[in-house]
Amino acid sequence: MFIFRLLLKNAFRHKLRTLLTMVGLIVAICAFGLLRTIIDAWYAGVDGTSSVRLITRNSISLTFPLPLSYSERLRNVEGVTGVSWSNWFGGIYITERNFFPQFAVEPASYLALYPEYVLKEEEKKAFILDRQGAIVGRKLANQYGWKIGDQIPIRGTIFPGTWIFTLRGIWDGVDAKTDESQLLFHWQLLAESNRKRLKRSADYVGVYVVRINEPDNAPIVSERIDALFKNSLGETLTETEKAFQLGFVSMSEAILVAVNAVSFVIIIIIMAVMANTMTMTARERLAEYATLKALGFSPGFVVKLLFGESLVIALIGGGTGLLLTLPIAAAFAKSVGTLFPAFRVSDTTMALQLLASVIVGVIAAAWPAWKMSRINIVNGLRHVA
Repeated sequence: MFIFRLLLKNAFRHKLRTLLTMVGLIVAICAFGLLRTIIDAWYAGVDGTSSVRLITRNSISLTFPLPLSYSERLRNVEGVTGVSWSNWFGGIYITERNFFPQFAVEPASYLALYPEYVLKEEEKKAFILDRQGAIVGRKLANQYGWKIGDQIPIRGTIFPGTWIFTLRGIWDGVDAKTDESQLLFHWQLLAESNRKRLKRSADYVGVYVVRINEPDNAPIVSERIDALFKNSLGETLTETEKAFQLGFVSMSEAILVAVNAVSFVIIIIIMAVMANTMTMTARERLAEYATLKALGFSPGFVVKLLFGESLVIALIGGGTGLLLTLPIAAAFAKSVGTLFPAFRVSDTTMALQLLASVIVGVIAAAWPAWKMSRINIVNGLRHVA
């Protein structure tokens, strides 16, 4: 306890310099945590995928649909236990700023494949029975203040017209990784509209969602599916849901690498600032350390004093930055709305913030501690006034 009080008193001997250093640490650790959380949020869709779901799409591109007739053939593939489908809608709610994913799905089979969407049974039934019905995630409902029975107008971009949906259910995610920022409505409603507008068959889907019996069977089942439709007009590419999501993430990989690099550059910069502070501190106390050695204290004691003081400053500043990251991240998540399906500071990020604080404290004190441990007593005592 005595040593801790001594370190604390030494750390705040020059209050302004110490406080300014701590402010820099707080800003750096906050920024580090927030940037790491943004990276985690980017991968949230990948983390929330299921190992027993495959995605089958057109082998050329997602913009090319697949015939609805494929659904029955998919169900007969060995290892497949469930099939559903969806279409990306891409509409606008009020203004272009209100972006959130909308999918036309086959309600009963789709919800059966996504048990992580926790929906009340009566709401599920109401959605299935109402062709104009829609369901949304809790995060999306909270953002726009929607409640059961509300009319939700969506202006189509890919599919022209204003589409009015009646909110029949709000699902909660089974855990924090579950996406609660989507709107789902009836694929049949979209197909009927396209049939009237295009005056031809509209029985096409964007992607098929396929459930398999065992995660280990994913490669072989994928091969069976793609072989089934080989040399057809709509050849398929089947991959795990995780691989499908990673395909979207890879499109912004350069941005993620840049954000990741910036997060570590921030720590390096504050490390240099902290090292400068500790070097100034050691230089000012040259006579004190020489006196301690003259009184018989070992060089190791002087080293412990410098490392201890540096760690006290780093941990107080870093700990404060860590705590401030939580409300800042919450405010950021609110401001970006549904841009990220899940945005929260993970335990891993907080551990990295704490570890970064310790590393900054240790490295910042390394050089001055080594110099002071080798100080000549006679030269040091010359600084005594």
